[in-house]
Amino acid sequence: MIGFNAAVGLGLVQGITEFLPISSSGHLILVSEWFGWPDQGLAFDVAVHLGTLVAILIYFRRCLLEIMCGWYQQVIGGRVTSAGRLGWLVVLATGPALIVGALLGHVIESELRSPILIGFTTVGFGLVLWWADTKGRRTITLNDLKWHHALLIGIAQAIALVPGTSRSGITLSAGLALGLGRLDAAYFSFLMSIPVIIAAGTLKLSDLSRSAAPVDWAVFAVGVLVAAVSALVVITGFLRVIERVGVFPFVIYRLVLGLLIIFWFW
Repeated sequence: MIGFNAAVGLGLVQGITEFLPISSSGHLILVSEWFGWPDQGLAFDVAVHLGTLVAILIYFRRCLLEIMCGWYQQVIGGRVTSAGRLGWLVVLATGPALIVGALLGHVIESELRSPILIGFTTVGFGLVLWWADTKGRRTITLNDLKWHHALLIGIAQAIALVPGTSRSGITLSAGLALGLGRLDAAYFSFLMSIPVIIAAGTLKLSDLSRSAAPVDWAVFAVGVLVAAVSALVVITGFLRVIERVGVFPFVIYRLVLGLLIIFWFW
Protein backbone atom coordinates (compact mmCIF):
# COMPACT_ATOMS: atom_id res chain seq x y z
CA MET A 1 0.00 0.00 0.00
CA ILE A 2 1.40 3.40 -0.95
CA GLY A 3 1.91 6.29 1.45
CA PHE A 4 0.85 9.93 1.23
CA ASN A 5 4.00 11.08 -0.60
CA ALA A 6 3.54 8.44 -3.28
CA ALA A 7 -0.19 9.23 -3.46
CA VAL A 8 0.51 12.89 -4.12
CA GLY A 9 3.28 12.08 -6.61
CA LEU A 10 1.37 9.45 -8.58
CA GLY A 11 -1.86 11.47 -8.46
CA LEU A 12 0.03 14.46 -9.84
CA VAL A 13 1.66 12.39 -12.58
CA GLN A 14 -1.66 10.81 -13.57
CA GLY A 15 -3.53 14.11 -13.50
CA ILE A 16 -0.91 15.87 -15.62
CA THR A 17 -0.31 13.11 -18.16
CA GLU A 18 -3.85 11.74 -18.61
CA PHE A 19 -4.88 14.48 -21.02
CA LEU A 20 -1.53 15.45 -22.52
CA PRO A 21 -0.30 13.56 -25.62
CA ILE A 22 2.77 12.25 -23.78
CA SER A 23 1.80 8.77 -22.43
CA SER A 24 0.67 8.48 -18.82
CA SER A 25 1.84 4.85 -18.59
CA GLY A 26 5.37 5.83 -19.61
CA HIS A 27 5.54 8.41 -16.84
CA LEU A 28 4.03 6.20 -14.16
CA ILE A 29 6.46 3.35 -14.80
CA LEU A 30 9.49 5.65 -14.91
CA VAL A 31 8.54 7.73 -11.85
CA SER A 32 7.72 4.61 -9.81
CA GLU A 33 11.06 3.08 -10.79
CA TRP A 34 13.04 6.18 -9.91
CA PHE A 35 11.44 6.72 -6.52
CA GLY A 36 11.03 3.05 -5.67
CA TRP A 37 7.28 3.36 -5.12
CA PRO A 38 5.30 0.11 -4.94
CA ASP A 39 2.40 -0.69 -7.25
CA GLN A 40 -0.36 1.75 -6.34
CA GLY A 41 -3.05 -0.93 -6.19
CA LEU A 42 -6.66 -1.05 -7.39
CA ALA A 43 -8.04 1.47 -4.92
CA PHE A 44 -5.63 4.17 -6.02
CA ASP A 45 -6.30 3.37 -9.69
CA VAL A 46 -9.99 3.99 -9.03
CA ALA A 47 -9.15 7.22 -7.19
CA VAL A 48 -7.09 8.78 -9.99
CA HIS A 49 -9.67 7.75 -12.61
CA LEU A 50 -12.37 9.42 -10.53
CA GLY A 51 -10.21 12.51 -10.14
CA THR A 52 -9.54 12.93 -13.86
CA LEU A 53 -13.24 12.30 -14.58
CA VAL A 54 -14.24 15.08 -12.19
CA ALA A 55 -11.82 17.44 -13.94
CA ILE A 56 -13.10 16.75 -17.46
CA LEU A 57 -16.75 16.99 -16.36
CA ILE A 58 -16.11 20.36 -14.73
CA TYR A 59 -14.30 21.80 -17.74
CA PHE A 60 -16.81 20.59 -20.34
CA ARG A 61 -19.93 21.03 -18.21
CA ARG A 62 -21.55 23.52 -20.61
CA CYS A 63 -20.77 21.44 -23.68
CA LEU A 64 -22.12 18.31 -21.99
CA LEU A 65 -25.29 20.15 -20.97
CA GLU A 66 -25.79 21.25 -24.59
CA ILE A 67 -25.33 17.66 -25.75
CA MET A 68 -27.91 16.42 -23.23
CA CYS A 69 -30.35 19.13 -24.31
CA GLY A 70 -29.74 18.22 -27.94
CA TRP A 71 -30.52 14.57 -27.29
CA TYR A 72 -33.67 15.56 -25.40
CA GLN A 73 -34.82 17.77 -28.27
CA GLN A 74 -34.17 14.95 -30.73
CA VAL A 75 -36.10 12.37 -28.70
CA ILE A 76 -39.02 14.65 -27.83
CA GLY A 77 -39.36 16.81 -30.92
CA GLY A 78 -37.30 15.07 -33.58
CA ARG A 79 -35.06 18.12 -33.92
CA VAL A 80 -31.38 17.37 -34.61
CA THR A 81 -28.98 19.96 -33.18
CA SER A 82 -25.24 20.28 -33.77
CA ALA A 83 -24.56 19.58 -30.08
CA GLY A 84 -26.74 16.47 -30.08
CA ARG A 85 -25.10 15.23 -33.26
CA LEU A 86 -21.65 15.76 -31.71
CA GLY A 87 -22.74 13.70 -28.74
CA TRP A 88 -23.74 10.78 -30.96
CA LEU A 89 -20.39 10.98 -32.77
CA VAL A 90 -18.61 10.74 -29.42
CA VAL A 91 -20.68 7.67 -28.55
CA LEU A 92 -19.82 6.09 -31.91
CA ALA A 93 -16.13 6.88 -31.48
CA THR A 94 -16.14 5.22 -28.05
CA GLY A 95 -17.35 1.87 -29.38
CA PRO A 96 -14.08 0.42 -30.75
CA ALA A 97 -12.13 1.00 -27.52
CA LEU A 98 -14.89 -0.55 -25.39
CA ILE A 99 -15.10 -3.61 -27.65
CA VAL A 100 -11.33 -4.15 -27.84
CA GLY A 101 -10.98 -3.47 -24.12
CA ALA A 102 -13.66 -6.03 -23.26
CA LEU A 103 -12.16 -8.69 -25.54
CA LEU A 104 -8.43 -8.12 -25.09
CA GLY A 105 -8.06 -5.89 -22.04
CA HIS A 106 -6.66 -8.56 -19.71
CA VAL A 107 -4.26 -9.82 -22.40
CA ILE A 108 -2.96 -6.31 -23.04
CA GLU A 109 -2.64 -5.65 -19.31
CA SER A 110 -0.62 -8.82 -18.68
CA GLU A 111 1.43 -9.15 -21.87
CA LEU A 112 2.12 -5.63 -23.16
CA ARG A 113 3.39 -3.75 -20.12
CA SER A 114 7.09 -4.23 -20.86
CA PRO A 115 9.02 -1.00 -20.16
CA ILE A 116 10.98 -1.46 -23.38
CA LEU A 117 7.75 -1.73 -25.39
CA ILE A 118 6.40 1.37 -23.66
CA GLY A 119 9.60 3.21 -24.59
CA PHE A 120 9.30 2.28 -28.26
CA THR A 121 5.59 3.09 -28.47
CA THR A 122 6.22 6.44 -26.76
CA VAL A 123 8.77 7.30 -29.46
CA GLY A 124 6.86 5.78 -32.38
CA PHE A 125 3.51 7.39 -31.72
CA GLY A 126 5.26 10.65 -30.93
CA LEU A 127 6.52 10.63 -34.51
CA VAL A 128 2.99 9.81 -35.69
CA LEU A 129 1.73 12.89 -33.84
CA TRP A 130 4.37 15.05 -35.52
CA TRP A 131 3.47 13.65 -38.96
CA ALA A 132 -0.26 14.22 -38.43
CA ASP A 133 0.27 17.80 -37.29
CA THR A 134 2.57 18.52 -40.22
CA LYS A 135 0.42 16.90 -42.92
CA GLY A 136 -3.04 17.71 -41.54
CA ARG A 137 -5.05 20.15 -43.68
CA ARG A 138 -7.02 21.74 -40.80
CA THR A 139 -9.92 22.46 -43.13
CA ILE A 140 -12.85 20.93 -41.23
CA THR A 141 -14.51 21.74 -37.92
CA LEU A 142 -16.46 19.67 -35.41
CA ASN A 143 -19.65 20.58 -37.28
CA ASP A 144 -18.19 18.97 -40.42
CA LEU A 145 -17.38 15.64 -38.77
CA LYS A 146 -19.06 12.61 -40.37
CA TRP A 147 -19.72 9.22 -38.86
CA HIS A 148 -16.73 7.66 -40.63
CA HIS A 149 -14.43 10.34 -39.20
CA ALA A 150 -15.65 9.54 -35.68
CA LEU A 151 -15.27 5.81 -36.28
CA LEU A 152 -11.68 6.20 -37.51
CA ILE A 153 -10.76 8.32 -34.49
CA GLY A 154 -12.45 5.69 -32.33
CA ILE A 155 -10.33 2.92 -33.89
CA ALA A 156 -7.26 5.02 -33.13
CA GLN A 157 -8.43 5.27 -29.51
CA ALA A 158 -8.66 1.47 -29.34
CA ILE A 159 -5.00 1.23 -30.36
CA ALA A 160 -4.20 3.40 -27.33
CA LEU A 161 -4.94 0.40 -25.10
CA VAL A 162 -1.33 -0.57 -25.88
CA PRO A 163 0.70 1.09 -23.09
CA GLY A 164 2.86 4.01 -24.17
CA THR A 165 0.63 4.96 -27.08
CA SER A 166 -1.20 7.78 -25.23
CA ARG A 167 -4.96 7.92 -25.70
CA SER A 168 -5.00 11.68 -26.10
CA GLY A 169 -1.97 11.57 -28.38
CA ILE A 170 -3.29 9.06 -30.88
CA THR A 171 -6.84 10.48 -31.00
CA LEU A 172 -5.37 13.94 -31.51
CA SER A 173 -3.18 12.50 -34.28
CA ALA A 174 -6.18 10.88 -35.96
CA GLY A 175 -8.23 14.08 -35.77
CA LEU A 176 -5.41 16.14 -37.26
CA ALA A 177 -4.76 13.59 -40.01
CA LEU A 178 -8.46 13.67 -40.97
CA GLY A 179 -8.33 17.44 -41.40
CA LEU A 180 -9.53 18.87 -38.08
CA GLY A 181 -7.92 21.99 -36.72
CA ARG A 182 -5.75 21.60 -33.65
CA LEU A 183 -8.28 22.99 -31.18
CA ASP A 184 -11.22 21.01 -32.60
CA ALA A 185 -9.15 17.81 -32.66
CA ALA A 186 -8.22 18.37 -29.01
CA TYR A 187 -11.85 19.10 -28.05
CA PHE A 188 -13.08 15.89 -29.66
CA SER A 189 -10.27 13.92 -28.02
CA PHE A 190 -11.20 15.30 -24.59
CA LEU A 191 -14.90 14.58 -25.07
CA MET A 192 -14.07 11.02 -26.14
CA SER A 193 -12.17 10.50 -22.90
CA ILE A 194 -15.30 10.85 -20.75
CA PRO A 195 -17.03 7.53 -21.55
CA VAL A 196 -13.67 5.73 -21.67
CA ILE A 197 -12.66 6.98 -18.22
CA ILE A 198 -16.12 6.07 -16.89
CA ALA A 199 -15.81 2.55 -18.35
CA ALA A 200 -12.25 2.05 -17.05
CA GLY A 201 -13.15 3.40 -13.62
CA THR A 202 -16.25 1.21 -13.40
CA LEU A 203 -14.23 -1.88 -14.34
CA LYS A 204 -11.57 -1.14 -11.75
CA LEU A 205 -14.26 -0.38 -9.16
CA SER A 206 -15.80 -3.77 -9.91
CA ASP A 207 -12.41 -5.44 -9.43
CA LEU A 208 -11.92 -3.50 -6.20
CA SER A 209 -15.28 -4.67 -4.85
CA ARG A 210 -14.11 -8.28 -5.26
CA SER A 211 -10.71 -7.63 -3.71
CA ALA A 212 -10.00 -8.49 -0.09
CA ALA A 213 -7.32 -5.81 0.21
CA PRO A 214 -8.16 -3.01 2.68
CA VAL A 215 -8.76 0.50 1.32
CA ASP A 216 -6.93 3.44 2.89
CA TRP A 217 -9.63 6.07 2.39
CA ALA A 218 -7.33 8.96 3.30
CA VAL A 219 -4.90 7.98 0.54
CA PHE A 220 -7.88 7.42 -1.78
CA ALA A 221 -9.13 10.97 -1.11
CA VAL A 222 -5.65 12.42 -1.72
CA GLY A 223 -5.48 10.62 -5.06
CA VAL A 224 -8.88 11.96 -6.16
CA LEU A 225 -8.10 15.54 -5.13
CA VAL A 226 -4.59 15.73 -6.58
CA ALA A 227 -5.57 14.07 -9.87
CA ALA A 228 -8.66 16.30 -10.26
CA VAL A 229 -6.92 19.61 -9.58
CA SER A 230 -3.84 18.85 -11.68
CA ALA A 231 -5.92 17.49 -14.57
CA LEU A 232 -8.16 20.57 -14.60
CA VAL A 233 -5.13 22.88 -14.75
CA VAL A 234 -3.60 20.78 -17.53
CA ILE A 235 -6.75 20.77 -19.69
CA THR A 236 -6.98 24.55 -19.53
CA GLY A 237 -3.30 25.08 -20.25
CA PHE A 238 -3.05 22.48 -23.01
CA LEU A 239 -5.85 23.98 -25.08
CA ARG A 240 -4.11 27.35 -24.94
CA VAL A 241 -0.70 25.92 -25.84
CA ILE A 242 -1.89 23.77 -28.73
CA GLU A 243 -3.77 26.69 -30.27
CA ARG A 244 -0.74 28.99 -30.14
CA VAL A 245 2.25 26.65 -30.47
CA GLY A 246 1.03 23.31 -31.83
CA VAL A 247 2.20 19.84 -30.81
CA PHE A 248 5.93 20.08 -31.56
CA PRO A 249 6.99 20.57 -27.89
CA PHE A 250 5.07 17.43 -26.93
CA VAL A 251 6.66 15.47 -29.79
CA ILE A 252 10.15 16.41 -28.60
CA TYR A 253 9.20 15.55 -25.03
CA ARG A 254 7.90 12.12 -26.11
CA LEU A 255 11.09 11.35 -28.01
CA VAL A 256 13.24 12.25 -25.01
CA LEU A 257 11.00 10.31 -22.59
CA GLY A 258 10.83 7.22 -24.81
CA LEU A 259 14.59 7.12 -25.37
CA LEU A 260 15.16 7.59 -21.64
CA ILE A 261 12.87 4.62 -20.85
CA ILE A 262 14.61 2.44 -23.43
CA PHE A 263 18.05 3.41 -22.11
CA TRP A 264 16.99 2.91 -18.47
CA PHE A 265 15.46 -0.55 -18.92
CA TRP A 266 17.57 -2.01 -21.76
